[in-house]
Amino acid sequence: MKNLNVFKSNNQDISILDQNREYIKKRIVFNKFKDYAFWTIGLFSTLIGFVLLFTLIIDLFLDGYLRLNCRFLTSFPSRFPENAGILSALIGTILVMVVTAIVSIPLGVTAGIYLEEYSRENWLTNIIEINIINLAGVPSIIYGLLALSLFVYFFKFKESILTGGLTLSLLILPLIVTTTRKAIRAIPNSIREASYSLGATKWQTVKDHIIPYSLGGIFTGVIIGLSRAIGETAPLITIGGLTFIAFLPSSPISSSFPFISFKWLLDPFTVLPIQIFNWVSRPQDEFHVNAAAAAVVLLIITLFINSLAIYIRYKFRKKIRW
Repeated sequence: MKNLNVFKSNNQDISILDQNREYIKKRIVFNKFKDYAFWTIGLFSTLIGFVLLFTLIIDLFLDGYLRLNCRFLTSFPSRFPENAGILSALIGTILVMVVTAIVSIPLGVTAGIYLEEYSRENWLTNIIEINIINLAGVPSIIYGLLALSLFVYFFKFKESILTGGLTLSLLILPLIVTTTRKAIRAIPNSIREASYSLGATKWQTVKDHIIPYSLGGIFTGVIIGLSRAIGETAPLITIGGLTFIAFLPSSPISSSFPFISFKWLLDPFTVLPIQIFNWVSRPQDEFHVNAAAAAVVLLIITLFINSLAIYIRYKFRKKIRW
């Protein structure tokens, strides 16, 4: 009787083992299916962005390739679409971006280094961090209204290149601060500890180790911020960016000492997004062709800037050996 009970018990154990084996097999098959499903969804999501961008570029190019020539790039806007060009908008875009870069890069990078390396964690720092994160999500038109009150009416900079550059600097400043902090945070603490153990000061550690090792991430954030600013329209229209300019800003080079002139900073301006908006809002189809051609130029500039960011990030990461 005892042997019979032992036999029954062994059979039950074998049955339970078989059931567990079948359950494990089903779980493995189900998990593999989930991996494959996620891989498929991820690939599909990635291709959607690529296909949309590719379709947009092809569509714009097919609409505006007839106007993409040297005359289009070197002519001023005109009320005759066949004579209209983007010279003043292209130069205005370059000058506004120069002012934006000069103002936003030093301020944003310095603020990011201070918040990550020097500031102590307290209620004031927490408030600043929360506000910087929130400012990154504020609609660009709000920055336009702020700039209109501050730079145009209070500081009397008028509707100038300086006002446009400062406005876009405000817009991308939170992005540069945030990306700088993330780039610095990615550096292992062992680098800092090794530097301090050799007697280095805080500034020597930051200057000789933190900044060089985080330059790739910092440059990437800066360039992505500039590529966002170059396509903004709403804040520049709010501060009075003109839609029709048939002249260039003053030259930055003067014939008299000190041979440098800053008069161009207070000249009126227009940029490519405003020029495109102006042409699209007109009823004539010929102006729509001009808008498509100008959009292709803007897209090429933006893609070039983004490609530069990818190259710089790859270049700096390749040099880093922890």
